Amino acid sequence: MQVGAVARLVGVSVRTLHHYDEIELVVPSGRTPKGYRTYSSADVERLHQVLTYRELGFALDAIAALLDDPAVDAMAHLRRQRELLNERIDHLHAMAAAVDKMMEAKKMGMQLTPEEQREIFGDNWPGEEYAAEAEQRWGETDEWKQSQERTASFTRDDWKTIKDEADALEADFAAAMQRGVDPDSDEAGILAERHRATIARHYDCNHEMQVNLAEMYIADERFAKHYNDIAAGLAQYLRDVIVANAARQG
Repeated sequence: MQVGAVARLVGVSVRTLHHYDEIELVVPSGRTPKGYRTYSSADVERLHQVLTYRELGFALDAIAALLDDPAVDAMAHLRRQRELLNERIDHLHAMAAAVDKMMEAKKMGMQLTPEEQREIFGDNWPGEEYAAEAEQRWGETDEWKQSQERTASFTRDDWKTIKDEADALEADFAAAMQRGVDPDSDEAGILAERHRATIARHYDCNHEMQVNLAEMYIADERFAKHYNDIAAGLAQYLRDVIVANAARQG
């Protein structure tokens, strides 16, 4: 393939390819009968590796050193690039989550800086998607109005306390499940009441309302994933504990 065709194939300019040729980073290995340089499949493969490392932020001289290292084979390069791309993807996901959390904070009236929000809530804080859906489903209810009024006055310390308590409660639920605590036991009932108290910080929550929430924890795959990522089967266990406790309360 000649330089123009390769430029179109990989999405860079002919000038860029000429520069790579001049600095001997990617040198076309063949020539046409008229003397034009051509790229082999191996040349194009090296070019793809160069462009991947460039996307990852490597300088051209560092890329040359990596690709020309006789101790590293082609598969090793590909594995390394895959690892770096995974790290970049994870970083971008974290950045997107941080933006979602800032949007959520603005919507809910939280008086926190973005740094404070990320510090307090971590990567599991639900984003704009949850807030918009919640408002659509419950925006006309008394519970929603209570939540808006109460959270609007929460301070940074209030939110940190809420997050710490929620994390501790989820860990205690997981520990109880793993120890085989019966969902209908007194010990499990104490956990259920702690759960109801965390909800009551936002709005008045009776046992019927709590059961409705518990059913959502297993019906909505996002909630189920959140709990099951903490411990496999936790979403179902949490639901069973809450339902059993509500039944005992009459």
